[in-house]
Amino acid sequence: MEKKILAKVGDKEISNLDIDSAIQGLDPYQAQQFQTEEGRKYVLEDLVNQELLYMYAKDNKIDQDEAFRKEMAEIEKNVLKQYVINQILTSVQVTDDEKRTFFEANKANFSNPPTANAKHILVDTEEKANEILAQIKSGEVTFEDAARAHSTCPSKDQGGDLGTFGKGQMVPEFEAATFAMEVGDISEPVKTQFGYHIIKLEDKSEESIPAFEEVADKVEKTLMFQKQGEVYQAKLNEVKAKFGDLVSYM
Repeated sequence: MEKKILAKVGDKEISNLDIDSAIQGLDPYQAQQFQTEEGRKYVLEDLVNQELLYMYAKDNKIDQDEAFRKEMAEIEKNVLKQYVINQILTSVQVTDDEKRTFFEANKANFSNPPTANAKHILVDTEEKANEILAQIKSGEVTFEDAARAHSTCPSKDQGGDLGTFGKGQMVPEFEAATFAMEVGDISEPVKTQFGYHIIKLEDKSEESIPAFEEVADKVEKTLMFQKQGEVYQAKLNEVKAKFGDLVSYM
């Protein structure tokens, strides 16, 4: 975007790019309010006013006030701390060879967990569950139609379809029964805190190890985080060796 000077306050120029920067610094909802021509004029006026206040402060030597100097010293200290931390962390790099070696040594951490795709019918009593199960087994009704007619779970509108889920997403009794089944099986009633379930297993996948290329980004982030932690701790140890005797706990 071409830079266009919109105002001057003394030697300070304020451009359209300054307005864009100010708006981008707001949260999305606030920023939207200033995208109109009128909104941008308001931002321009605010930037002008800020410069006028800066000139007032300098003219009245407010920057020499003891309170101001103390506050600026504290700000400088905090910025310097964060700057040092950023320097330490951004100095860390990982090579392709390191990523592949890390992946080979930690494949289990990047595995695709086992999943199941199942439908179920949920009712209040075991007697009701057995009655429905008998109807399904005899061919009197399909599993899906029985779910629509009798299930108390909202999934009944989809014929009891729960979609695909992994371990830890369902209550333990339901999970244990589902992952012990073979594709196409329909379970006996399974009791959980919600009632009695009849489960139909549609599909199941075992745990698998993906190719490196599939998880390269995740490997890089994990290794980077680990290396940064190690480098940061090493630097802390170095600093403590030099200044540690100045630390005392009350």
